[in-house]
Amino acid sequence: MWQSRLLIVLAALCSSPQALPAEGSVPSLQAQVLRIPRVSRPPTIEDFLQGRPREAEAQVSDFRQYAPADGAPATRETTAYLSYDNTKLYVVFVCKDAPSQVRAHETRRDDIESEDRVAVYLDTFHDHRHAYIFVVNPLGVQADGVWTEGQAYDATFDTVWYSDGRLVADGFIAWMAIPFRSLRFPATPVQQWGLAVGRVIPRNAEISHWPFLTQRLESVASQLATLEGLERIAGGRNLQLIPYAASSRARFLDRAASGGAVLRSEARLRAGLDAKAVVRDAITVDVTVNPDFSQVESDEPQVTTNQRFEVFFPEKRPFFMENAGYFQTPTNVFFSRRIRDPGTGARLTGKRDAWSFGATVTDDRSGGRSGSAGEDQRAVIGAGRLQREFRNQSTVGLLLTGRWSGSSSNEVVSVDTRLKIGPNWVLSGQAIGSSASPTGGGRLTGAAYWAEMMRSGRHLVYATRYTDRSPRFRSDLGFVPRVDIRQMEQYVRYYWRPEAGRVLAIGPDLTFQWNWNYLGQLQDRVVDVSFGTDLRGPTNVGCRHVNAYELFQNIGFRRHNTDCGAGTAWLKWLELKADYGWGAGVNYVPGPGLAPFMAASTNASFAMSVRPSARARVSQTYLFSRLSACDSSPMRRPAGARVFDDHILRTKVTYQLTRAMSLRGIVDYHATLPDTALVALEHSKRLAADVLLTYMANPGTAVYVGYTDTYENIETGPPWCFRAGGSASVSTGRQVFVKLGYLLRF
Repeated sequence: MWQSRLLIVLAALCSSPQALPAEGSVPSLQAQVLRIPRVSRPPTIEDFLQGRPREAEAQVSDFRQYAPADGAPATRETTAYLSYDNTKLYVVFVCKDAPSQVRAHETRRDDIESEDRVAVYLDTFHDHRHAYIFVVNPLGVQADGVWTEGQAYDATFDTVWYSDGRLVADGFIAWMAIPFRSLRFPATPVQQWGLAVGRVIPRNAEISHWPFLTQRLESVASQLATLEGLERIAGGRNLQLIPYAASSRARFLDRAASGGAVLRSEARLRAGLDAKAVVRDAITVDVTVNPDFSQVESDEPQVTTNQRFEVFFPEKRPFFMENAGYFQTPTNVFFSRRIRDPGTGARLTGKRDAWSFGATVTDDRSGGRSGSAGEDQRAVIGAGRLQREFRNQSTVGLLLTGRWSGSSSNEVVSVDTRLKIGPNWVLSGQAIGSSASPTGGGRLTGAAYWAEMMRSGRHLVYATRYTDRSPRFRSDLGFVPRVDIRQMEQYVRYYWRPEAGRVLAIGPDLTFQWNWNYLGQLQDRVVDVSFGTDLRGPTNVGCRHVNAYELFQNIGFRRHNTDCGAGTAWLKWLELKADYGWGAGVNYVPGPGLAPFMAASTNASFAMSVRPSARARVSQTYLFSRLSACDSSPMRRPAGARVFDDHILRTKVTYQLTRAMSLRGIVDYHATLPDTALVALEHSKRLAADVLLTYMANPGTAVYVGYTDTYENIETGPPWCFRAGGSASVSTGRQVFVKLGYLLRF
């Protein structure tokens, strides 16, 4: 059976690009033009609720599905009304539906991915590469982001705009007002933008748009309609100031104290200023003085125990998240979390005709490192980006990064390109050179290369990739967990998409990977096969099997893993996701005197989100991983004996008091329970509580009041501090803080 399916996939891959549906079955893909009028009075949501007369508006209603039935009419009637005045763009959606079926909750900004929602896409430079996206749920809760072809969707973008929403007897009405000063666009008297409006109905896994956007083409931005009629609008020239003040009082365990570990208390009062100036509508200068780069939101839980390579945690600090896409490249050589304790920072970003550019400079008071002996504890961090766009969504870019601290330094030069070579095919590549002077002296130079040929489509996705990093390549500011590799990867996915029934998509994913080091030794060989099914609801189920050879510390291991999982949001008040896997893995951190060895592996995860009311949400996450002895394990442990168990448990409760105010509480528990004769891990238990009250009038004006408390299973008594075998009962960190920021726009 699988042989015949593989032949179907290969045949599809070798065929010509997939033809679009015949004329008459779906709308034409010919570019559409929409001209919107200027109004003297802004539309209001009450106008639509009470049937008041309004000025003429541009109206679109022929929404077509992007998923699941590409090109079919939307299952629910939707009409969007568009207009503008001197300062704002207005979009009002009238959405028909059964009110009892609509998923709408009062929730925090940017937390509406499981809700019914409507969206506006704006390509303000009309370059068919970038688009702002503004989204609201039926109650007017906002989310926003930036879409860039060839990059991941950037949900970290935040700006000031206005929205409202109401549930009505036959559906809901959503209202948006987007200030032009919150956008960047060319300084011309007559504007021409790309535009799309969309609607998401999660219970049907349905996404629909006007104009018709199809999954059969690789690009989204190139399919947008042309928006005309915008003339003499107020541009983005403005000055923005966000002064802030933060006060905290903390008690923490200082393990590095000269006399031994002691509990210390500290009170801090801090103030600073973030400033933004927009020059000629499309160039932005950001400067921060005595910045507050504290991370208000905690990281999502991930398994970090017995990982061979560093685990990625995304950036959450606002200064670094804004316009991060300017510095993004396929191989991540600028990872802002490497900047641990910034003192000052400045950034320039902008776009002029076919050129986009960015530059940032930061003073890192921690030296960008953990403070090893001999390391200068201050560092200058810099990055510069220049990119040229060509026709057909192709680009070539240059990125320079540098880190200088005392006698040590690291400079990286990167050139990357993205070439659109057909409706479905993209060729991407990157070449990188690095030069480093470590603290101990000497000079290291190295190179890295990456290339990818990728085909995207509604049914078939195929990619072939090559990664090459020399042993002496070094990127201190990047997220490059591994060097000394020459890696080939082949990926293919084929999904059947039935036209009727509960099944939306079903099919396999296949990945083949080979990796050699610079000496020609085979380091990895991986075969990864999965089969998944997407159902209405939405619900998904799938299974995956990985079979791999791995060379670690000159020992060859043959590991394997099988896991099966399912997730559903069939009920609008309940979401469930579970996964269970088993197989054989490697103990990468063996106990004293032992070499790495194979062990039986088990991993499981469970996530649940319950909405007991329109304003409340309770989420539960549990991650479990285990290595246990097998017949070949050392120390003569019986099969099944524990090498280690790792438990991560998070309970999160949120309550939305008002549209702007929310209360959130998190309790985290992490326990690592090892057999210390077999694995070099400490017997550790950690219990942390985190309570946060947030008032956010807009992304710049916010008040945070928080409390954190952490307990661990340690015993102290100067000069010692060690892990104890009991419960997490010793307080190692406690903090109360208040942070205030206020946005001023001129």
